[in-house]
Amino acid sequence: MKAATLFGGLLSAAVAHGSDIFYQGGTVISFNRNTSNLDILREADLHISGDRISGIYGANETITPPSNATVVNATGMIISPGFIDSHHHLWQTAYKTLASNTSLAEYFQRYGEYGPAVQNFHAEDTYLGQLTGCLELLHEGTTTVLDHAHGDFSDETTDAAVDATFECGVRAYYAHAIHPLPNNYTWEMQTNKLRSLAQDERFNSTGLVQLGLAYDYFATAPEANVTELWNITRDNNLSVITTHFLGGPWGNVNSPVHVHEYDMLNHSTPFVFSHASFLSKQDANLLRETDQYICTTAESELHYGHDHPHAHNIQDQAALGIDTHFTYSSSMVTQARLWLQSLRAPQYLEVLEDWEIPRNNPMSVYQAFHLITRAGALALRRDDIGIIAPGAKADIVTFRGDTPNMLGWEDPVAAVILHSNTGDIEDVLVNGQYVKRGGKLMYGDYAGLSRRFLESSKRIKSIWNNMDWPRLEGIFYNVSPYADADVIDTQRGDGSGYYAQSGALQR
Repeated sequence: MKAATLFGGLLSAAVAHGSDIFYQGGTVISFNRNTSNLDILREADLHISGDRISGIYGANETITPPSNATVVNATGMIISPGFIDSHHHLWQTAYKTLASNTSLAEYFQRYGEYGPAVQNFHAEDTYLGQLTGCLELLHEGTTTVLDHAHGDFSDETTDAAVDATFECGVRAYYAHAIHPLPNNYTWEMQTNKLRSLAQDERFNSTGLVQLGLAYDYFATAPEANVTELWNITRDNNLSVITTHFLGGPWGNVNSPVHVHEYDMLNHSTPFVFSHASFLSKQDANLLRETDQYICTTAESELHYGHDHPHAHNIQDQAALGIDTHFTYSSSMVTQARLWLQSLRAPQYLEVLEDWEIPRNNPMSVYQAFHLITRAGALALRRDDIGIIAPGAKADIVTFRGDTPNMLGWEDPVAAVILHSNTGDIEDVLVNGQYVKRGGKLMYGDYAGLSRRFLESSKRIKSIWNNMDWPRLEGIFYNVSPYADADVIDTQRGDGSGYYAQSGALQR
């Protein structure tokens, strides 16, 4: 099942784990622990020793790199902390482009954990989707991900996803999903698997991949089930719990208020509520009191129609994530940019509707940058990732500053958030090791992996494209009725232009 080892012997001894790397003359987006603000250091040097940042030196400091260091000329480059993706389903890569015009209700029917995937995804499909999904993250500059692993349909698919996660080189929180599946993978089998994973020596307190729990039934499951999961979490020191929470017309299950009934929020275990689209004021206050976080997935909530009308009220306890990378890219910069403009617009409109003119901009690029770096770390209760500071983990992304879209930048944060794209990313390091260098992933046999993945994806797509999806009727999960959204018309005369080609997939 396994592809070639990630680094495949391609890393020289000079950049192997435990050696020093010295970036000279770049602009470093560093973090000041005393002020909790960014410090922009120009013409600065960054010293990485092993898996940590050893030092950051300003233009006026003369530092000689260690004799064993790999020295990198960073003149004109921006050196940023690696990005943190606080909600993702990495196994779904094989679906790419299938759901380009899909609503959330249709997603549940077709692509989620309770649809046909349970019967049709083999362990090899899960492995290849997970691995290529992880590599896409690294390519886009994400160095840490919280994976809500609801592709855990069996012991075999779980093992495949876990193996791929360890192999890829990303810093990951693998949240094993416990869920009522339409197959014979029972509660007892799933909880036993979680206990077994907790004993896997690869998961340890200092390792790159940490084990967590994903669970979506706090308001509906028997109390004994929730208590058992909480006991497993505490007994095995699991690193995080995550859950989907929408609220409003979607149903109010898994709200912070519901979870707090089990006294699970006032503890050291981080708890991440994904989406929290219609969270209440009581939910928001509870998150602040217990220092727990939501994760907004801006693009998916716009794409599928979750919406997020209340999320702007809790951005002080929020981070950003991707959700489903098979419908759009895994770029956290894109998420930050989209969310920045999405939050600016209604704040402006509130002033304009009173026939007044906004004199200020309601959200800054620095706030958007925070949401994909330090905020993601705080959601996981980590103080050593999402920042560039002495002693922090060496999770680094470097951007070229001389590409046509970046040329002329002055503010490095604005350049990253509003002007950069993936093609500008030169290097990505996780835990002090290169996973992307000189604009190329450090994967041993990416061509071979791609061939295997494309064969898997072709098989999956052929099954899905031949399925007859019934029209959704009645009541969504016994909560709210289905209804049609008005279709936008982009075409003069007859037709709307919704399907731009004859025989286009009805997705």
